[in-house]
Amino acid sequence: MFAEIPPERKAEMVKQLQQRGERVAFVGDGINDAPALEQADLGIAVAKASDVAREAADIILLKSDIQAIPEALGLAQATLRTIKQNLFWAFFYNAASIPLAALGFLSPVICAAAMGLSDLIVIGNALRLRRWKG
Repeated sequence: MFAEIPPERKAEMVKQLQQRGERVAFVGDGINDAPALEQADLGIAVAKASDVAREAADIILLKSDIQAIPEALGLAQATLRTIKQNLFWAFFYNAASIPLAALGFLSPVICAAAMGLSDLIVIGNALRLRRWKG
């Protein structure tokens, strides 16, 4: 959108967009992009970016292909969704089984087996990300 901006104005332009209430993602690869990458809500550096740009970025693409950005964002959303699901199931297990075990309604052996099963469900859910397709 603003590809022809001189390097010294990039961070300033990002800040102006943010002040207007915009959420800004900035893609860069050079030393002169580092301030804008740092200022942006989401800084994205490509694989062959300078060390300074990669340090300032939130995400580093493994390919130097701008087409990888939607894929990376989709994978990030899928990862966040999986983390939330895993936290829900872990919390659900603990909220249900610990009081039942404390009150004597569940034996320790059943609780241990249920905890092991809960761990397997969380691991299996996380492994689904390996098959994720954007």
